[in-house]
Amino acid sequence: MDRMSTERPTERPTERFAQAARRLGAAARAAGLTVPAFRSPPRRPGAPRTIRRLPGGPVVAVVLRGRVFDDVLVDMVEGVVVANRLREPAAARIRRALLDALDVALPSPARVAERQTQAA
Repeated sequence: MDRMSTERPTERPTERFAQAARRLGAAARAAGLTVPAFRSPPRRPGAPRTIRRLPGGPVVAVVLRGRVFDDVLVDMVEGVVVANRLREPAAARIRRALLDALDVALPSPARVAERQTQAA
């Protein structure tokens, strides 16, 4: 399986984002979770990730430009966790499974907490 976070010179960030959204959606669905829609960029300026709860389902928006793609993937996974209102320890288990599906190393808990604080 190709590593999602490995840069491929012929692939644009939007193509990688779409591919990641499909893989993440399949993994979330397999885990019995609600699969949010993904879009970029967020409507809120300066926010690296936002979530909106709409009648048709949650929408997770992440910034692509100027970011390491692994950070984008981690924000997408965290969006699924938040959209499903998961609490620990289930959140950690699902987070690990979704990151594995994308072949991304788990970030340190401090980095996840930092992102959660910024998004709040």
